[in-house]
Amino acid sequence: MIRPTACAIALATLTCAPGVPVQSDQDRRRTMMIEEQIRSRGVTDPRVLAAMGTVPRERFVPGDLVDRAYEDGALSIGHGQTISQPYIVAYMSDALGVLDHHRVLEIGTGSGYQAAILGQLAAEVYTIEIVPELASGAESTLRELGYGNVHVRAGDGYAGWPDQAPFDRIMVTAAPEQIPQPLLDQLAIGGRLVAPVGAQREAQWITIADKTGQGIVQRRTIAVYFVPFTRK
Repeated sequence: MIRPTACAIALATLTCAPGVPVQSDQDRRRTMMIEEQIRSRGVTDPRVLAAMGTVPRERFVPGDLVDRAYEDGALSIGHGQTISQPYIVAYMSDALGVLDHHRVLEIGTGSGYQAAILGQLAAEVYTIEIVPELASGAESTLRELGYGNVHVRAGDGYAGWPDQAPFDRIMVTAAPEQIPQPLLDQLAIGGRLVAPVGAQREAQWITIADKTGQGIVQRRTIAVYFVPFTRK
């Protein structure tokens, strides 16, 4: 697995120690993405920035879109799905508050990019994708990049991954009208879930749900637009 190195952290700060190899074109684009799209919008957690500066986003987009991998927007990955805007990936990762000992569940693997970011931050990541072709492609890419701590399953994410529960953190990367109850049930006490919530023809909001001993406490943050949460 690719863990943040001194050079990776340097990419997040636009500096590099003596002797570090010169950045490639994709490295430079990744650095610009961090500075212009992410840090400038208020995401400053050094672990999240290091992860965003380490994961090669170009490996998670279709071949004909590699030159657009670091654009400030979502890109199609086929099957009616997208790879999220870099800022939104960073924002949701920051909001999730992942620590290095956490076990994380992701619903909506897509290309595997968000799972790779989570894989940089957490001990273990379990990610579910409803489109078998996307699940297979993401698993292959993640394996090639060495993410042995990211486990991919093709299936309906509504039910979560009960045999691996409870989870310290859960991220949903497609928009349900309401947070599925099975996911809240699989969240550990003290855990947090982050999801875009709302109907497709109405505003969707990033919703943060914290699970306490007394129940679930939810709050909304920013307005977003995600593909709908689908079920078999």
